[in-house]
This record gives sequence, C-alpha cells and structure tokens, in this order.
Amino acid sequence: MHELLELLDWKRRIFALYAEVRAAADPAAGWRRWCEVRGELYATHPQSPRVGAAPRYFDYDASLRTTAEVAPSEPTSLRIRGSAGSEIAFTRFARAHFALRGEARELELYWLDGYGGGVFLPFGDASNGGETYGAGRYLLDTVKGADLGGADGRLVLDFNFAFNPSCAYSDRWACPLAPPANRLPLRVEAGERTPS
Repeated sequence: MHELLELLDWKRRIFALYAEVRAAADPAAGWRRWCEVRGELYATHPQSPRVGAAPRYFDYDASLRTTAEVAPSEPTSLRIRGSAGSEIAFTRFARAHFALRGEARELELYWLDGYGGGVFLPFGDASNGGETYGAGRYLLDTVKGADLGGADGRLVLDFNFAFNPSCAYSDRWACPLAPPANRLPLRVEAGERTPS
C-alpha cells in the first residue's frame, strides 16, 4: 500500500507542475520550472522511473512552440504497440494540424480506452535513436497530467516539453510507443534527450 501512496504523490506533483506551467506568463520560464521540478522528482522520488539522475534536455527553442487546430475524425479503434510486446487500446478521434519550422504538419490524437480515458499524443522524429529515445516521445498524456492547455478547438503543442516514456529508463515499465502515423520527417531538437 505504501508504494501506491507514493505513486499518488508522484501523480499529484506532476499534475500540479503542469498547472503551474500552464499559468506561467512566459513559456520559457514555465519550461525552466518544468525542468527543475522534473529533475528533482526524477532524481529523488521513489516512483521515479530513474532514481538518482535528472533528465537531460535540449535548450529551449521558442520556434518549437505552436498551437494546433484540432480536426475531428471518424473515431477508429486501434491498438498501439508498446514496449515489452504490449499493446494498448486507443481510439483515434482527431488530428492536430499545426506549423513547425515553416511547414504544415499533422499528428493523430488518441483517446485511451481504459478506465477514465485521456488524450494521448506520442510522436517520433528524425532525432530518435540518437539524441532522443528511439521509440519516440510524448507531448500530451492527460492521464499523467501532461497537458499544456489550449482553447477554442486548439491545443498548445510545445515540443520543448516533449518527454520520454518511462520505458526509456527501465524495462519494468510498459509504455505505448509512437505509431508510424505520428512520425515527423524532421529532427525535433527540443525536449528530453536520450537517457545517459
């Protein structure tokens, strides 16, 4: 039971951190706070996927913060491949349309079919397998509080807040991975780097 209470504490802290980031007047200042708090949690919290070491990040790049128009799509049930041979049930419910580095881009948005649900946005890019985790990173995972907000049918997508799934640190975690439809054909040098 003690371990479950530790996990509850971890989740509360992450939810509070994203609420603080959403309220920050300056996105770069919010990002610095995000890095600071995550660094402390990852290095010291008993529920950290990597106790003892803080994550590493690219420098903040304001050009990698954008808003996406959410275009609903016909709901489609699918199973997203995960680490350790797992598969997780999601529903693709929309597409996020946005500009990045002057080019129009699109990523699929998924709804977790499990209890309580939640919006999930994994992505891969050309930096995977070198400077970033090979199976991709996450931008949104509302089950875990990872949500930068939005309004009027738009979502804030700030790639500086891209983070590794827990399975990037340890095989004890089973995580959904970025599906082929969400692979960007460019290097996204922002957010969390490959664990060292």
